[in-house]
Amino acid sequence: MLNTELVEIVKKFAESEWDLIDVPSKKWLEDNGSENSAAELLKAVEQADKECGSCGCDFDPLYKRALELLRITV
Repeated sequence: MLNTELVEIVKKFAESEWDLIDVPSKKWLEDNGSENSAAELLKAVEQADKECGSCGCDFDPLYKRALELLRITV
């Protein structure tokens, strides 16, 4: 069963229109959090956090929380 908090965060990523995170987020949601798609999403969120994780946008804290939750599942 998928973590509901993580699902809500990933849904926001999927709607971001930023290919770096929306594409792997949509795949993760479609695959119901499969191990393979979770690993891809983890890499994407790590990169997004590096590129944009301290810009002050609404996604900054979501990257950090998603990373915590994804690392538990991967």
